[in-house]
This record gives sequence, structure tokens and C-alpha cells, in this order.
Amino acid sequence: MEKESNNSTWFIAGTLLGTAVGILVAPKSGKETRKTISESAESFAKSATQTAADSREALEASGKDLMDRGKELYERGRKIADDASDLFERGKNLVQG
Repeated sequence: MEKESNNSTWFIAGTLLGTAVGILVAPKSGKETRKTISESAESFAKSATQTAADSREALEASGKDLMDRGKELYERGRKIADDASDLFERGKNLVQG
């Protein structure tokens, strides 16, 4: 998940850098340049929104997996404690005879 987030960050950074260089190098009028900047900003906003949504979904899935694993470990620990308690009682009863 962290690698996906890192890749998304680099993709967005590369897109922004490429757009900036393209705007500065391209021979366009001020009106055309402003239009290009506006379109690039809209594209960036959509990309950032999608990246945030993807990251949130990945985090939710990871959190659910972590909760499920925690519940499973809790139940296993509880069973071990119950078994140990039963063994203790049986041993106590044998000693008291």
C-alpha cells in the first residue's frame, strides 16, 4: 500500500513538472497559456481526488484486515487461557484428592 501511494505521488509530481515545463517552453499566447494552466489544474485536481480515494480504500481494507487478525488472535489467546484454567482446576482437584 505504501509503495502504491509513493508511486502515485511520483506520478503526480512528474505530471506537474512535465506540465510546467511544457507551458514554459511552448510558444503560446497568454490566453492560450492560461487555458492550458486551467486545464492542467483541473486534471491535477481529478488525479489528486482519485489518488486520495484509492488511498482511503486501501487504508480501510488494511484496517479491516488488521481488526480481523486482532480478533482472531484474541480468540486464540482466550481459548489458551480457558484451557490453562481447566488444566489448573484439574491439577488442583487431583492434589486435593
